Amino acid sequence: MKVLLLQDVYNLGQAGEVKTVADGYGRNYLLPRGMAILATPAAVRRAERIKQAAVERRAREKSDIEALAQVIGGMRLTFTARAGEKGKLYGSITSAQIADAISRKLGAEFDKRKIALREPIREVGAYSIPVRLNAETAPVVTVIVQQESAAVVAEQPDSAAEPTGQETVTSDESAAPAG
Repeated sequence: MKVLLLQDVYNLGQAGEVKTVADGYGRNYLLPRGMAILATPAAVRRAERIKQAAVERRAREKSDIEALAQVIGGMRLTFTARAGEKGKLYGSITSAQIADAISRKLGAEFDKRKIALREPIREVGAYSIPVRLNAETAPVVTVIVQQESAAVVAEQPDSAAEPTGQETVTSDESAAPAG
């Protein structure tokens, strides 16, 4: 199926391009979401106008995204969660929890789908998580998962002050294993 992209689609193309996609992908995903239209001769004639509008929109959005990338790129998020003796969490840290922490830091909503977390974090440790703001920009957020007892030691008054870009979040979904 040939479609004309109306907006930039990650891993497919940019607005105004004519692409050949699988029938199901076009019919069930691109067309219903308004991301593309069928590439009819009339639609192909509109392609140049769509490309020009997309170039102008990308130029406007680029400065906003770069500023956001500067803020997000330096973030360190610390989560505390209950964990077993070997560092396995009783729950997990998900992309939704990371997005919520970023939202609190930014003071604005942040979409959890932009967090490129392949699977939930299930162990104590430090993780570098890319945040996909657009096709070209993906700053990295450092996520530190600590065991609850380790977090108490870190909060002692004799310990060094935390960096200003760090936020501590307690995992609400961590619970004792069912059994």
